[in-house]
Amino acid sequence: MEQIFEKSLQAAEYIRNIISCDPEFCFVTGSGLDNHVHRYNIIDTIPYTDVPHMKHSTFHKGHFLHCEHKGIHFLILRGRLHYYEGYSAKEVTFAIRILSQLGVKRLLLTNASGGLNPEFENGELVMLNDHINLFPEHPLRGPNDERFGERFPDMSDPYDHDFRKRILGIAESQGIKLEQGVYAGFQGPSMETPAEYKFLHIIGADMVGMSTVPEVIVANHCSMKTAAISIVTNVCYPPERIKPTTVEDVINTANKATPGLYAIVDRLINP
Repeated sequence: MEQIFEKSLQAAEYIRNIISCDPEFCFVTGSGLDNHVHRYNIIDTIPYTDVPHMKHSTFHKGHFLHCEHKGIHFLILRGRLHYYEGYSAKEVTFAIRILSQLGVKRLLLTNASGGLNPEFENGELVMLNDHINLFPEHPLRGPNDERFGERFPDMSDPYDHDFRKRILGIAESQGIKLEQGVYAGFQGPSMETPAEYKFLHIIGADMVGMSTVPEVIVANHCSMKTAAISIVTNVCYPPERIKPTTVEDVINTANKATPGLYAIVDRLINP
């Protein structure tokens, strides 16, 4: 598998030597969703560029954050790599391999998305219960390394049922509205056209974005319990609701919706 196991092990050992612990939980911040990370005690900040074999993010901040909250140590990936940046699917998901080597068992991914469900509004929190993979490259393409997982991983429950049930319970107890839906992964970087939005709605997508799907595939390959929450930052369906969208608009909308997201994360940190 192109020495990915050995390279991710070297990267994990570099990080472990700095953080001196074995975190069980990791939280990945999407576009505009990292503005509340300082609510936690950040013990170590490790730039992606310092980690052996790790590529740098050209759009997001790129840091492994070793954090502590109420005595629990965990990791935050502040930013991710995207396929549209020119990286391969394996490079985009390399951080997930590192997390697996570090012993992370639970992974919460977040993202900003376009809303295709007519009932969704801007700023709405939606938990992914399935996805549609429309990326042109699969992260598991090529030789398989059984040390990570099996050749043909089952994807009947990509977003772990029990993990999702716990998140729904937390949201309900905190009075946080949390919808569920199917996420379609496009490569980007251009926003989708009205015809593409219509196509995605027809095939069953409730949201569309440019990340998450490759990471979820690899996390499942590594037997990690995975969940994902999206913030709808622009309404894309029906066609008459579409408005020109900029990245700045996406980030601003995501920023406003983060309090509810972090209220959920606060309670997920404890296993």
